[in-house]
Amino acid sequence: MTTQLYEDKNMKIQVPFNDLHAQYLTLKDKIDSAIVAVIKESAFVRGPYVNKFEKEFAELFGVENCISCANGTDALYIAMRALGVKNGDEVIAPCHSWISTTETISQAGGCVVFCNTDKDTYTIDIDDIELKITDKTVGIVPVHLYGQPADMDPIIELAIKHNLWVLEDCAQAHLAKYKGRLVGTFGDAATFSFYPGKNLGAYGDGGIITTNSKKRFNVIKKIRNLGSEKKFKHDYVGVNSRLDTIQAIILNKKLTFLKNLNKKRKKIAELYDNKINNKKITKLKYSKSCVYHQYVILVKQRKKLIKVFNDKKIQYGFHYPKSINQLDVFKIKFKRKKFCNAERMAKEGISIPIDPNLSNKDINIIIKTLNEL
Repeated sequence: MTTQLYEDKNMKIQVPFNDLHAQYLTLKDKIDSAIVAVIKESAFVRGPYVNKFEKEFAELFGVENCISCANGTDALYIAMRALGVKNGDEVIAPCHSWISTTETISQAGGCVVFCNTDKDTYTIDIDDIELKITDKTVGIVPVHLYGQPADMDPIIELAIKHNLWVLEDCAQAHLAKYKGRLVGTFGDAATFSFYPGKNLGAYGDGGIITTNSKKRFNVIKKIRNLGSEKKFKHDYVGVNSRLDTIQAIILNKKLTFLKNLNKKRKKIAELYDNKINNKKITKLKYSKSCVYHQYVILVKQRKKLIKVFNDKKIQYGFHYPKSINQLDVFKIKFKRKKFCNAERMAKEGISIPIDPNLSNKDINIIIKTLNEL
């Protein structure tokens, strides 16, 4: 859980960060009946409900193949394996993201090469990518951070020029578009997370991998299922990473509401864009097709804002309080390297509520609080 919540349990939160229970209540009848159907049939692992979700997700995104798995981190790891990452291979990724983006490179046997982030959008810095490409580089992992699409055209151009694969990390960007085209459809493969707080979230963990390559699809299917497609026939050293049926049927019910929920997020973001006018606050330059998984601002006096939010019982989040190069697991390797934009975001960034269930009163409280800071 990456969200810092107001911690006094005896006090009622005035403005919630992400009200998952309120979201459930709007879909309660549909979800409850679906769960009962799964339990009645004892169809708990794989089967027709999972197949149906994979098919409808693929149709929505316009991709040939979708393979669900246990979570978004596994999705990244399995995709890395299918892309052929081996010992000594260098993979370029932004140093401001959730750790899953880069720890899975290491897990697959590759070497992480960090890029700085753009100073306006905080997605991967295109100019820095080219500087980091060597004869050992095999791939690039752009992250569509906070629901904001990375600048895909030059990334794809660099990949073609240097014969690299591209794996899109879409964990926060369900139905975000880049120049009219859905993210997750540009690279050799893409991964999504269904962690409960995502724009499309399960009631537990879940993930999915998309690819238009039939060959890669067949490899991914086997790796996520213990290296096997047929019982007792194992072609790879795989993992046990399957989306359970209850999560699949919940996601399938919520999938039809995703566009509408994203529209609500965009309306809240427009209010923030237009009405937050405190000059001590820096807002990111979100694109028009961003789906606002998070609305992040930068504040030099972040501790002061945190105190005000706690006093007013407004929940908030950190995404993320350290850039990945600052985490202990990578700190030794990258201790002499500075990534100024990513490190500024880690130091000054704070996520404010953008839940689709926020009331106008909640939104006005947040805007007023920030303008009076």
